[in-house]
Amino acid sequence: MNPNVLGYRCTLCDRAYAPGEVQYTCPQDGGNLDILYDYVSIRTNYQPEDILAGTEYSLWRYLPLLPVEDPGGNATPLRAAGWTPLYSPSYLKEKTGLQGLWVKDESRNPTASFKDRASSLVVARAREIDAQVVVTASTGNAGAALAGMAAAVGQKAIIFAPRSAPPAKVAQLLVYGAQVILVDGNYDAAFDLSVQAAEVFGWYCRNTGFNPFTIEGKKTAAFEIWEAVERGFINHNIARPLKVFVSVGDGNIISGLHKGFKDLQTLGWLEHMPQIYGVQAEGSAAIARAFFTKTEEITPVTAHTLADSISVDLPRDGVRAIRAAAQTGGAYIVVSDDDILSAISELGKAAIFAEPAGAAAYAGLVKAINEGLVTPEDQVVVINTGSGLKDISAAMKAVPPAPVIEPTIDAVRQVIK
Repeated sequence: MNPNVLGYRCTLCDRAYAPGEVQYTCPQDGGNLDILYDYVSIRTNYQPEDILAGTEYSLWRYLPLLPVEDPGGNATPLRAAGWTPLYSPSYLKEKTGLQGLWVKDESRNPTASFKDRASSLVVARAREIDAQVVVTASTGNAGAALAGMAAAVGQKAIIFAPRSAPPAKVAQLLVYGAQVILVDGNYDAAFDLSVQAAEVFGWYCRNTGFNPFTIEGKKTAAFEIWEAVERGFINHNIARPLKVFVSVGDGNIISGLHKGFKDLQTLGWLEHMPQIYGVQAEGSAAIARAFFTKTEEITPVTAHTLADSISVDLPRDGVRAIRAAAQTGGAYIVVSDDDILSAISELGKAAIFAEPAGAAAYAGLVKAINEGLVTPEDQVVVINTGSGLKDISAAMKAVPPAPVIEPTIDAVRQVIK
């Protein structure tokens, strides 16, 4: 483990643990664990300029701020996660009236989703502790990310996925060589079974909202946004906080963004904390409901939304996800499946092909503008968490069908716009 790591702290009871004392969640209350760093040592040995001058264009440029040692594998996809592009499409700026609008496109990761960030860290950790098998539950993206990162370095991976997972995502799991087990139940059933299997068979469990290394991978997106501001790529007006919109399922991605910004602020490298806005589908909004009622008690729902990546009955990282919005002056926004389909279409017109969960963040921004939460003067980053190629059936619902015509010019004249 990185020598800058001091240990873990429970996010519920605040109990601290030494590095080798715990592995997943707090033994006292089951709370999620934050990894603690020696920020004084990091600040002494590194300056922001050291990061900004880095020549490794992946999340591994942030090794001093990560809990693992250099994993090697320089010529593999494991080393290619992160450092995804920021776009500022004219079409979307005109539609929203926001000149300071940016879309961070996580579909450019090796397996085409944000989850590569977490899986690369977990696989690196698995190699440090000589884990023979890494297991996870997933509706597709986390599993594909684990399968891909594991394949890159010859690590065995087992994926539990609900039988309803989109076929394109299941195909990724299989092509990467993972052992795939489809569960006759939802994501939550797959999650519980994967944890039980890890305990019985001695596997290392990657599950989000369970393994503390997942959030450490996901926080690197916050580092990249910080870099974009530091380099002047995002023209941040210090009088108005940057607003970051991201979709939320189990809560681990939004918690990771918050952890990344907090790390930077503790180091004294981040002057102004961005406001973080979580977007949930109305059919899977357990975290948003808790946020609206100003409580950290998460009541499970019976999730039903076409955005499978954020369809969760019981969010496993709900408390930190609530705090990510509450502690930064952000908010939660709930959108319908129709809103999400419309967002897929709008992002597509800007050459960004988003799966439903990724498009949900843009749908949330549109709603926030309509409700006055975002004004034309604001600087906004919207995160597309995954590629539309992950779920073609949903994409086809977002657009009118293509006409079928006879092979004649007259027929063409009838259908051209």
